[in-house]
Amino acid sequence: MLCQAGSDPRERGGGGESERARGRKGEREREILKRPAGGEGLAIRTQASLKSSRSSIFTQQIWKKQTSKTEGAVIERFAIHIILNYSQLQTHSETDGATMRRAVDVALTLLLAVSLSCRSVFGGYGMSLFAAQTSPPDPCYDEHGNPRRCIPDFVNSAFGKEMRVSSTCGKTPSRYCVVTSDQKGDERTRNCHTCDASDPKKYHPPAYLTDLNNPHNLTCWQSENFIQYPQNVTLTLSLGKKFEVTYVSLQFCSSRPESMAIYKSMDYGKTWVPFQFYSTQCRKMYNKPNRAVITKQNEQEAVCTDSHTDMYPLTGGLIAFSTLDGRPSAHDFDNSPVLQDWVTATDIKVIFSRLHTFGDENEDDSELARDSYFYAVSDLQVGGRCKCNGHASRCVKDRDGSLVCECKHNTAGPECDRCKPFHYDRPWQRATAREANECVACNCNLHARRCRFNMELYKLSGRKSGGVCLNCRHNTAGRHCHYCKEGYYRDLSKPISHRKACKACDCHPVGAAGKTCNQTTGQCPCKDGVTGITCNRCSKGYQQSRSPIAPCIKIPVAPPTTPSSSTEEPSDCDSYCKASKGKLKINMKKYCKKDYAVQVHILKADKAGEWWKFTVNIISVYKQGESRIRRGDQFLWVRAKDVACKCPKIKPGKKYLLLGNDEDSPGQSGVVADKGSLVIQWRDTWARRLRKFQQREKKGRPGHNCYQLALV
Repeated sequence: MLCQAGSDPRERGGGGESERARGRKGEREREILKRPAGGEGLAIRTQASLKSSRSSIFTQQIWKKQTSKTEGAVIERFAIHIILNYSQLQTHSETDGATMRRAVDVALTLLLAVSLSCRSVFGGYGMSLFAAQTSPPDPCYDEHGNPRRCIPDFVNSAFGKEMRVSSTCGKTPSRYCVVTSDQKGDERTRNCHTCDASDPKKYHPPAYLTDLNNPHNLTCWQSENFIQYPQNVTLTLSLGKKFEVTYVSLQFCSSRPESMAIYKSMDYGKTWVPFQFYSTQCRKMYNKPNRAVITKQNEQEAVCTDSHTDMYPLTGGLIAFSTLDGRPSAHDFDNSPVLQDWVTATDIKVIFSRLHTFGDENEDDSELARDSYFYAVSDLQVGGRCKCNGHASRCVKDRDGSLVCECKHNTAGPECDRCKPFHYDRPWQRATAREANECVACNCNLHARRCRFNMELYKLSGRKSGGVCLNCRHNTAGRHCHYCKEGYYRDLSKPISHRKACKACDCHPVGAAGKTCNQTTGQCPCKDGVTGITCNRCSKGYQQSRSPIAPCIKIPVAPPTTPSSSTEEPSDCDSYCKASKGKLKINMKKYCKKDYAVQVHILKADKAGEWWKFTVNIISVYKQGESRIRRGDQFLWVRAKDVACKCPKIKPGKKYLLLGNDEDSPGQSGVVADKGSLVIQWRDTWARRLRKFQQREKKGRPGHNCYQLALV
């Protein structure tokens, strides 16, 4: 239907009308389309219409009465019915033939009137009779704003288009003769004329194929004379974009061809697919059987028929091809991708393969006879709709002047055949009468501008969501940018769609075991003995150390018993060693004589036979001997007698500067100190001086600049 989706056989059942309204409309259509055998009743009604008024006046009167959508639908179907069945109602009678030609003229005029009226009322590309007073409601959405299937107006897509033909008479002035015959067809007369491209009144250009068809002033394209098989004449029409074609019709000024073919292209003329063949000898001309049965297995294939191939009438004959007629799946067009592809075309090609003749082309007066045989067409129509897959109600011209669909439902493309960017949450689908199948935006919580579709995720979601966000911003991550990326956590005071919904973890580089924090609380993973949201302080019962590996160490709960207090001082201590008292002086010479010099923190002390085993943390190494002392937790071994005599004097929990010589430990790893070792309670001011000693020793000049360092 020109004004309503229900007119096209593909749209039946999807118009949204009530059962009662559809019933009344069906009765009205059946009453109009009803006719007695032989088409007599139809001819009588057509004659009455023709007598009452000329077609142009008739058109004006129809639309002055404010024809309703339903009435327009009936008129449209009535007109298409006449066109598609005209050849079956034709007779050899000149009177009946003229009557039916006038019927077709009225039908074509009705189609034009309905098309023009629909464009003026509902908008669309092409001509417009009246300027729209108010913006009409968008047919792609219902009154509640919900999407629904919408389609462009039914139009003659060939109207006004440029035609390319392989042959046109008049390049040089040439004679052609029009044959007429009596009612019986026995007596034939020829009226000869001149075709001349230099004289507009005598020229028959290709533009006449697609101009406004006026039955009272027919304009005909005409080929050169007697282009007979195996030569042919080709008409090529570019529609400018994809259309869903309902019918292709040709009205002839000459007799109809004995053999002709209709082809379609879906790629703008790069490749061609046969649409329909007409011939009295299908097998010989096209290697096709005559009137083959169409099944679901071959409904996308062209068939050949000998209908519409009669030589009579000698002028005014019609060939009309319906793309869905006889196709088994036509009633379920929405669910038939095969037929949806079958009716789609960007270009139409008509090839006239063989002329009808009276068999006199080889007689004595053959030149006159041959001048009587040519192809002439007054009107070529391609009825259909701009292909928009149910996602647009009209086609418009873009900036380049190309015809494109005005896409709705978040679709894009010349035929609304894909989802527009960022609307990939479910796959693109053609709209149907039941479902609009609009494209849905990806859910990225305002953190991404691009997304892609994933079929596996779509299936796993129960066919609800398949969008995957790309390049999440604002420190978010995930398929929907719905959680914070590594190193950030959620700020629960803000919605996930907020650009500052994720805050940096800011974990301490030494106290934290990693950079990733808890997504909900922001708690960083802390090392042993470290606490705080960012792991920036020692836990209760721990104290800070200088080690980046163990920045917090445990403080002993109870003061330990010193080794010296638990051991009786031997009587010979005075002769064994001399404990240091008061100020202690050290110089570069003494530093150089010792094998190692380290800063230690005494953690605890344990008795091990004749030895005391001190657990120490070596904080700094200023000099190391063959034992290659390294920083960290180690054991310090001192003989029990040395500890008892306070040579050296050591207490757990204190920090000391230890200078000593390498000595084997008692079967264990660690550092050994004896009565000859120098153990001094540590002060932070010594670190710089000891580094200077270290540098001088490395330069190999221990004898130079030696001076005493008083430690107070």
